[in-house]
Amino acid sequence: MRKLSRRQKENRKKADKPIYLNLEEAIQVLKETSTAKFVETVELHANLNIDPKYADQQLRTTVTLPNGVGKTVRIAVLTNESNFEEATTNGADIVGNEELIETISQGVLDFDLLIATPDLMPKLAKLGRVLGPKGLMPSPKSGTVTTSLSSTLADFKKGKFEYKADKTGVVHVSFGKADFTEAQLLENLVSLYNSIEKNRPSGVKGKYFKNIYICSSMGPSIQVDLEAFA
Repeated sequence: MRKLSRRQKENRKKADKPIYLNLEEAIQVLKETSTAKFVETVELHANLNIDPKYADQQLRTTVTLPNGVGKTVRIAVLTNESNFEEATTNGADIVGNEELIETISQGVLDFDLLIATPDLMPKLAKLGRVLGPKGLMPSPKSGTVTTSLSSTLADFKKGKFEYKADKTGVVHVSFGKADFTEAQLLENLVSLYNSIEKNRPSGVKGKYFKNIYICSSMGPSIQVDLEAFA
């Protein structure tokens, strides 16, 4: 059995309840157990009553949290030359067309998000094996295929991001950093929960959420009572 470090033992003592009935208390414990020597990411893990192998039980959507997630996103835009100035003016870090496609095909992915205009999408088909495994392939569902570059770039620069349930029906997603205030983390957590609830797949029958945990990168899991979000 792996031996726990002193830090881990101390954190487990702080997170001493099997389930937290109050969101404010859960967030307070989360911050108290974020004791690593770096600024930890805070995460939500929601186990949902869905089976993603069925089309009507899949969850994949986007959200913009009120306080962002504490991460600067490097955005590349794939579009025709007439849109280059608009993309650059509105915050795109990389802009290109055929030359950018060639760069990507060589495995050079110097960006966190790829946005494309519809006219360039046919040329992206050959990049599926490069972009797909990284989750970078643009799609209308994620809002990364657009004819409105200015508003799309503004949204993603503000912190809009995509999340989805994995093949077991669990959503793993960051909702901030440990150095956020408790109020900021609470606001982000509630906003994320509401987004998952709002995008409930049509095929879900009965109870949607099984359970919800929050934690920091190196901290213990903290289970939150579902009624706390009511």
